[in-house]
Parts: sequence; structure tokens; C-alpha cells
Amino acid sequence: MKKYTLGIALACLLAAAPDHAQAWGGRGHAVIARAAVDALPADGPVFLQRQADYIAASASIPDGWRNETEPFLKIEEDPNHGWFREQFAFMRQPPRSRHAFILALREEQQRIAASDPELARLMNVRWTGTLPYAAMEGYGRLVAGMRQIRRAHAAGEDTAALEQTCAFYAAWFSHYIADGAQPMHDTIHHDGWQGPNPHGYTRDPKVHGRMESEYVELIALSEADLAPRLPAVPAHQDGDVFEIILAQLDRGTARVEQVYQLDKAGAFADADNRQARELVYLTAGEGAALLRDLLYRAWRESALPQPPVPVPGSPDPANPAYDPATGSAPAARSRPLD
Repeated sequence: MKKYTLGIALACLLAAAPDHAQAWGGRGHAVIARAAVDALPADGPVFLQRQADYIAASASIPDGWRNETEPFLKIEEDPNHGWFREQFAFMRQPPRSRHAFILALREEQQRIAASDPELARLMNVRWTGTLPYAAMEGYGRLVAGMRQIRRAHAAGEDTAALEQTCAFYAAWFSHYIADGAQPMHDTIHHDGWQGPNPHGYTRDPKVHGRMESEYVELIALSEADLAPRLPAVPAHQDGDVFEIILAQLDRGTARVEQVYQLDKAGAFADADNRQARELVYLTAGEGAALLRDLLYRAWRESALPQPPVPVPGSPDPANPAYDPATGSAPAARSRPLD
């Protein structure tokens, strides 16, 4: 298997992607992905560790899918990198379907169009984000890919190609988990403070990059900084994966004002600022820990026997949960592993 030089691969990715697309920056995404893969337990998908260079170098690739030069891809991909919960506070519980979410936004947009035209203008996926749906779709790819590896291995077949494909799924998935851990991806204030501003926080859109890219480079974030943040035993092995991801995004939203306070104090220009370092270590470390946990969980889930196809199935109008607006029943809750 060809080995990739991490530095060269990252340089190519950074040269190809526009400045505004560098979520966490190449270093941040690579470090988070590598820390997660290296911390996998011995009974987990350890074949990913043989692909650690490739996964780390590929973790920024989804940012390159947001260029104006590929407009169809940009339209689809842009919302996958954010979750601006304040924008759709009317929705107490996001639906378990990307399409149902989009339709709910459209209904709210129409409802408030006359009474609050400014809010209605932003009531769409471009200004609300779809990150947890992209993450769950990525988790599904991992489970399906790992299941194929298990079957091929049981049949005595070569699994090298399937493992390479699964490594790319892991890199792709890692991008959204890492973005979700970064507070500026979890708020309407992602590129400068919006609306009333009693504390005088910056409205400069570059505040986003000052934390996740410039400061990460300034302190030379490394795997060694994050490894102590990952518990020895993976967590998040029970409960619903969608709800686990939503909880991570809520934690990010709760930390947004701390980012602005630090920026106002000039902390992101000071490599020795203890609070700024701690925030980066905390958020990147939580991203790496959750990524490790869900890679391990996907591997365990892939070992479960596939249940019989339900009758009626999710796209069958006879299914009691069938939604005629989307053409499908919503996603079921995660299967228990034990």
C-alpha cells in the first residue's frame, strides 16, 4: 500500500481549498483524526491504524468540496459543516431525517414570512446547517463498510481495498465530528457577532479563523496535546448516536461566548495564553475522543447480525411512521450493542 507523506498531502489540500473553507485548519483536522485512530482499543478497527497517515491527510478533504467552481457540490456540502441552533430555536427536537428537517424549516419560513421577514430570510439550511445529518450519514457508511470487511475476512478474501475505502469513510466522518467540537461551527455567530452586542464583541468574520487555524498553528497543536484528553476506555457505547452528536453540538454552542471573550482580550495572538490553549485542547480533545468512541462503536455495531428487513419497510406508505412529505419513515434509534 502506498504511503502518503502527511506534510505534502496537507500542503496540497491547503493549496487547493479557499481560505474561508479551512475549518480547524489542516493541522487541527489532521491532529484530531490521528489522535482518535491511534487511541482505538485492541479489539476495535485497528486496521485503521495502518492507514493513520492517509486518514490524517484526508481529514480536510470535505472543505475542498465547498468551492464555487463546483456549484452543485457546494450547495450540498456547505451546510454540512455547521449547526446554528439559535437560528431554529422553534424546533425543540430536530427530526431524524435530513429531508424532514429541511421541510420543517420551509414551513417555519412561510409561517413567519410576513411577521419577521429578516428571520424568514435566514430560515433555510444554508443558515441553519445540517452537520448532525452529515455525521450520521457518515456513521452509517462506516458501519456498512466495516460489515463488508468482516464478511470478506470471514470468506477468506483480501480486504485491503475495502480497508482503504473504510479509511476514507473514517477521514470523511472525522471532519464533521471535529467541526462539531469547534464552538464557531455551532452558532449563528460563526463569522463575527450577530445582532445585539452589549459586550462589544468583534463583528470581524476573521475571528473564526483566528481561533481554529491561526492559533492552532501558533501553538503547533500536536497529537501529544490531545492524547491525555482521551479516556482509556471508549465512552458513548450505548444510547442513541444521533442524540450523542446533538449533545456535542450543544456543548459547542455553550462555549461560543468564551471564544469571543478570549478574542477580545487578544488571547489568540498569544501562544502562552493559558485560557486560549486550554479551550483549544478541550474542544479538539473532545472531538478526538468522540471520534475514537464512534469509530469503535461502528466496528462493534458492524458485528451485529443484520435484523430481517422490516415489513412494511421505511419507504412503504403502510409503515405506521411513514411521512408522505419525505417518502420515508424517519431513522430508527440506534441499535443496542449488547
